[in-house]
Amino acid sequence: VRQATNQIVMNCADIDIITASYVPEGDEEIHATGFNYQNEDEKVTLSFPSTLQPGTGTLKIDFVGELNDKMKGFYRSKYTTPSGEVRYAAVTQFEATDARRAFPCWDEPAIKATFDISLVVPKDRVALSNMNVIDRKPYPDDENVVEVKFARTPVMSTYLVAFVVGEYDFVETRSKDGVCVRVYTPVGKAEQGKFALEVAAKTLPFYKDYFNVPYPLPKIDLIAIADFAAGAMENWGLVTYRETALLIDPKNSCSSSRQWVALVVGHELAHQWFGNLVTMEWWTHLWLNEGFASWIEYLCVDHCFPEYDIWTQFVSADYTRAQELDALDNSHPIEVSVGHPSEVDEIFDAISYSKGASVIRMLHDYIGDKDFKKGMNMYLTKFQQKNAATEDLWESLENASGKPIAAVMNTWTKQMGFPLIYVEAEQIEDDRLLRLSQRKFCASGPYVGEDCPQWMVPITISTSEDSSHAKMKILMDKPEMNVVLKDVKPDQWVKLNLGTVGFYRTQYSSAMLESLLPGIRDLSLPPVDRLGLQNDLFSLARAGIISTVEVLKVMEAFVNEPNYTVWSDLSCNLGILSTLLSHTDFYEEIQEFVKDVFSPIGERLGWDPKPGEGHLDALLRGLVLGKLGKAGHKATLEEARRRFKDHVEGKQILSADLRSPVYLTVLKHGDGTTLDIMLKLHKQADMQEEKNRIERVLGATLSPELIQKVLTFALSEEVRPQDTVSVIGGVAGGSKHGRKAAWKFIKDNWEELYNRYQGGFLISRLIKLSVEGFAVDKMAGEVKAFFESHPAPSAERTIQQCCENILLNAAWLKRDAESIHQYLLQRKASPPTA
Repeated sequence: VRQATNQIVMNCADIDIITASYVPEGDEEIHATGFNYQNEDEKVTLSFPSTLQPGTGTLKIDFVGELNDKMKGFYRSKYTTPSGEVRYAAVTQFEATDARRAFPCWDEPAIKATFDISLVVPKDRVALSNMNVIDRKPYPDDENVVEVKFARTPVMSTYLVAFVVGEYDFVETRSKDGVCVRVYTPVGKAEQGKFALEVAAKTLPFYKDYFNVPYPLPKIDLIAIADFAAGAMENWGLVTYRETALLIDPKNSCSSSRQWVALVVGHELAHQWFGNLVTMEWWTHLWLNEGFASWIEYLCVDHCFPEYDIWTQFVSADYTRAQELDALDNSHPIEVSVGHPSEVDEIFDAISYSKGASVIRMLHDYIGDKDFKKGMNMYLTKFQQKNAATEDLWESLENASGKPIAAVMNTWTKQMGFPLIYVEAEQIEDDRLLRLSQRKFCASGPYVGEDCPQWMVPITISTSEDSSHAKMKILMDKPEMNVVLKDVKPDQWVKLNLGTVGFYRTQYSSAMLESLLPGIRDLSLPPVDRLGLQNDLFSLARAGIISTVEVLKVMEAFVNEPNYTVWSDLSCNLGILSTLLSHTDFYEEIQEFVKDVFSPIGERLGWDPKPGEGHLDALLRGLVLGKLGKAGHKATLEEARRRFKDHVEGKQILSADLRSPVYLTVLKHGDGTTLDIMLKLHKQADMQEEKNRIERVLGATLSPELIQKVLTFALSEEVRPQDTVSVIGGVAGGSKHGRKAAWKFIKDNWEELYNRYQGGFLISRLIKLSVEGFAVDKMAGEVKAFFESHPAPSAERTIQQCCENILLNAAWLKRDAESIHQYLLQRKASPPTA
């Protein structure tokens, strides 16, 4: 007690306090006489009959809480035993503000403490917490119950405390630094924990060397939880995961699942240092935790699995996704001021994670690895077991590198958006003069407004002489700049943003662009630069700065493309265009275009893996066959049907990598019988990954009554609560009718859906997946009106972003539909020669 008071205020939610008392050191116990709950603020005030004097003492609270079904706080998770009996485990999820649902506490990241935890549990259950068990003794009143006592934790934040009680098997190993690593799996599935165990055992020493700080606890457990809202949670020493983010079955897991597990394990273990040992001061700085972990997970996977080419995948998975969101007027800066708990949930989005990771990748490139590591070590050492803000990290990196880190980075974290760099070139004798200018990039077209925000942009420039090294690096710190590149011959191309590392988009003059395009066809531009060029052009077309037909022409230049990630990004963009054109009467024509673009690579790859192929070939084959099958490519459809029949009859089981594309293809072009077979496969699947795989493609079905059947299935007991969202989202993304039906279904079942997911980010994801495909102005009004009468506070920003996207889609359609149609017709009349 710092100053005399007769009240103690703390966080508390859904908890009933029975008695509370304060015992001053060496004095009489004082019993609290009043408990005043402020439910809105999730606080309780304890009132005492006499004044508590300054000094130390002990607060004792006797309380009752509930094991809820909300997937937050201390909650119950349903699972089925191998014999088919339904049982419950008790598990926790406290981030961001739900430790207060498990015990009254000061539930803020900067109020750190040590925790001595004991759990009283049935003796045939596994009990785990952050630390190792130090004592296990029979419980006096009941011989079937034991008291399990855990070692004292380091000084830590409440949101990282965890406990789990349930039935689990485990596999274990020691990392080369002597840390005991275990992966806990559902009973009978210990085998499926081996892949994650290997990744974790390799990752801990990697981070220890990278940060030059040892892992601070004696053990780390990774555990698969049946009902889990997020992908995973980095509780210190006891990391919880969705089953699909941790379990790998050598026979039944596809390549993308292995990669996902490796990334999520890398992400959560990075937090053990960055987040757990050093924690953000307040949720405003959440991005530091998440952006950093989302960047370094790739570094770690690249170290463990160089064959994944994971940094190219980063551009398509994180960088372009962040730019898409950040071009909206309803985006937000990386650093957001946060007040109420519902506002905290809202910032777990693509800006905190993906833009955060992207600007850290840019920063790492700007500083260089050696100084970056040195700065990281200074930061972690200085603030260990304490809290830090964004500025503290900049200060450490500035000291290590001698560069103006804070000045540069403030332009990326304190204002929203990013720049579009316009560049034109002029040959002057043997040199090339570049004129650069920057303006904010907006999804709605050129920035109009008085004071255009400015960024300090680290820019790299390469030429065809050496496409993989920068000829020049500059820091663009003003609206316009001229740069002279020495000794560049007239026939050489010049490209900005080598490796697509800088967080900006580039618009080239038509002459510069013309000279770059052959580099796509002949692959002389590196893969990540081919991807970046195509993605920039697509987003410029979407914003109405260039015509969509220009981009379609560029897409046709990718016929010889071998790289999985480049195809994946191209495929995403064609998917966006397909969805847009489903609002027209020439949807079939764009499907023809998709078939033309994808069939040459489809023929080259074929259906079966060839000797010497690896991870990326498997991913590419699945992507291409799925794209061709969905578009109704005849040969692909026939082969998919044949293989599906053999699979169902048990003659020839489909390899895990082919299941998604085959399931999708037969459903999209199938009937009620096909859907029934899929639902039966779903029921029989023992592995959550297979259930999810089926859930995600069910929306491809086309007839209105089958779509209804899928939507009803989404809310049934057959689907885990966290997976309902992807079933409904799949219907909305599956077809034009599906989109309308999913939106109606959400409105009709709003109460149930909202109760399930309120205040978590799943509600935002549900809304985004189900409405962002609309392209009629009046739909934006309808969505807005619905949520005005059915508020969802933690999804408020998502709803604004969706409405903005619907209006942007409508404008895009008005602007370009006719010219796209003409181009597709003219292509049909005179097919291009390959």
